[in-house]
This record gives sequence, structure tokens and C-alpha cells, in this order.
Amino acid sequence: MIGLLAFESHQGLWNSGYYSQLFGIGGVMITVAILMLSTGYFGGIGAPFAPYFWPYLGQVPKKRECKRPVRVYMDGCFDLMHYGHANALRQAKMLGDQLVVGVVSDEEIVANKGPPVLSMEERLTLVSGLKWVDEVIPNAPYEITEEFMNTLFNKYSIDYIIHGDDPCLLPDGTDAYALAKKVGRYKQIKRTEGVSSTDIVGRILLTFKQKDAVAVDEVGVKPTDELKSQLSHFLPTSRRIMQFSNGQAPSPGARVVYIDGAFDLFHAGHVEILSSARQLGDFLLVGIHDDQSIRDRRGYRPIMHLHERTLSVLACRYVDEVIIGAPWEVSKDMITTFNISLVVHGTVTEGNSAGEIDPYAVPKSMGIFKTVTSPKSITSVSVATRIVDNHEAYKELEKEG
Repeated sequence: MIGLLAFESHQGLWNSGYYSQLFGIGGVMITVAILMLSTGYFGGIGAPFAPYFWPYLGQVPKKRECKRPVRVYMDGCFDLMHYGHANALRQAKMLGDQLVVGVVSDEEIVANKGPPVLSMEERLTLVSGLKWVDEVIPNAPYEITEEFMNTLFNKYSIDYIIHGDDPCLLPDGTDAYALAKKVGRYKQIKRTEGVSSTDIVGRILLTFKQKDAVAVDEVGVKPTDELKSQLSHFLPTSRRIMQFSNGQAPSPGARVVYIDGAFDLFHAGHVEILSSARQLGDFLLVGIHDDQSIRDRRGYRPIMHLHERTLSVLACRYVDEVIIGAPWEVSKDMITTFNISLVVHGTVTEGNSAGEIDPYAVPKSMGIFKTVTSPKSITSVSVATRIVDNHEAYKELEKEG
């Protein structure tokens, strides 16, 4: 669908019999005669082109008309970014050639839904890091007004405005996308079931409870032993994983970089450390630890389970492949199997590894380990702490379902 210049496949007179016949018996003389006729050497009688060629002019390759790419727009708060957001944007991209995403401003979120968990900068980092996104518009309005709709059509050359099949209502009960529907420039995608920002808030609150039910230390909020995570309703399928996957192996001789972690509550810090790791090689392989391994080392299960975390990592534009349920220790066999050239780890980590065997002992002994400075100090625990600290404000968010 991408509008690029294309050329017709006609080979024309170059591969046909017409031109080759000129070089048969007496072909040289015939060619000279045709050229002289076309330039008026015989008695000053000239012609723009030799008449013998007129029937075949249509066979000369012609440039096709340039087709403009179809540009689609989708907006959202994208707070507590999860695989449901990523899947929505994946579907939106399939409805056009270029996907432009509007990230709703903090002020509009407060007015329509309640205070956001993540800052505008963090949400922009998350959205820009998705492999299906081509352009981002910061501080987009929550409602598609006539003025903003005309801006989308005229300034950003948007062809269609996209939204999920779930209702998006303004405080007065009206449809936020009514105008786009009215002018026939609206398309709809299917909402991803089993997850929402509200659901994740609920899981966090059940895991960490309220502030008076947890202990806070220098790491952040720690859950008490009796609290359990809310069960996820997500049912993973191989088809969904394939939709998110690049489906490509590293090319011969490629420098494969490996980084592992929990990647729980996928946030801006994850995006930036993955970007830094990807710049160190040609192919980024990401190991995602299973739920039990994380619980054994942190004392509680991750908020998002293994397959949810897998989709969030796969949606990141810097990731080429993942190992689902990667081993905690990086072994020599693993390095050989995946042809890993470099193992990297960030400076910001979660959990207590004191007294443990160094999981990177082997790559360190091989001289292929590198510590990368984490661009951001944000962690999954710090995101959860924000929600716990603002429990009352998020009660309103929970009511929206």
C-alpha cells in the first residue's frame, strides 16, 4: 500500500522482436535510414519521430502516478502501558500505511479520567518505542473537536481516525469521536480483552494493598506475605505471539546482544535500556524470566504474568527476539546456542541478589559482559508505589471499568 514510485514491467521494444529485426540482413542500413528520416536529412523532410516506431511508443516503460500513503490516527492516554495498547496500535497500523499516535495531555486526563500514573515524557517514550508507530503528537486533546479534526486532516494529512469498539464518552455522556464518524473518516478496531489500565491498577492494589498495609524501605514498597496478585484473564495463543514477533533470525555474522530481566509493568526505563542495548549490536535477544523465578528472588509474583510481559517486550521496536522463561544464569551452552556476542545488564535493578551466585559469571569469564548505564531510574516498584500513594484518586479510575 505504500505509495512509492513504481514502473510498469513492460520490456517494450528492447526485448521484443522489433528492435532485433533491425540488425538482421541489411539491418545497419535500415537503421541509418530510419534515423535520417527522423531528423530530416532526406530533402529537409523531417519528422519528430520515425513513423516506423509510432505503433510501439506505448511499450516504452512509463512512470506510474505516485500514490500517497494512507495515514491513520489513533489517540489515547497510554497510561500504565500494556499489551492491550500495543495490540490496538498494531491493528490500527494495519488499516493504513503510516500510523500517527496522539498522546493525551496530563490536563485532559485529569479532567476526564483522573490523575495519570506516568508523566507525559514517560508516556511519549513508551508510545514512540512501539514498532508500529511512525509519528507521535504530544498533548493531544481527549475529544476530537472540529478544530483538532481539521488539524489532523490538513496539517498531518490524516485519512482516517481509529478507535476501539469500546465506548469513549465525554463527561457529558457524548461520543468523543462523533464528528469523525459524521464525516465518514472513522474506522474501528477490536478491543483486546483481558487487560486494561484499570485492571492493572487493581492488581497492584491487591498485591501491595494500601500504604498502611505495606512496609517501605529504601527500595520502595514491599508487599506483605498474605497479599496475592489478582489473577490475569489473559489467555495466550501462539497466533498472538506471532502477530507481535518480527519472525526473523539474525543474519550470518550478525552481532547478537543479549539482555534479560523481568520487564514487569513495562515502562519508559525498559524502553530506554533496550534501546541502549540494541545500539551495541545488530540483533537484540531479550530473556524474560518466568513468574516463579521472580517470586523466588523478590518475594512476590510479578504484576504481569510471563506471557503478558512477553508481548510487551516483543512490541518494542528495539527487540528482535525473546526467550520466554529464560534461565536466571547465562550459561556457556546458552551463549553457544544463540550465538551471543555480548551480554549486557543495566545499572538499575530490582530485587535482592545478595548472597546469590552471579548469573553473569560465565559471560564475564569469557570477556563478553558489559554493564550499561540505565538512562532512567524508574522501576516497576516505583510505578506501583505511585499508585499505592494515590489510592484514593485511583478509586475513580476503577469505577470506570
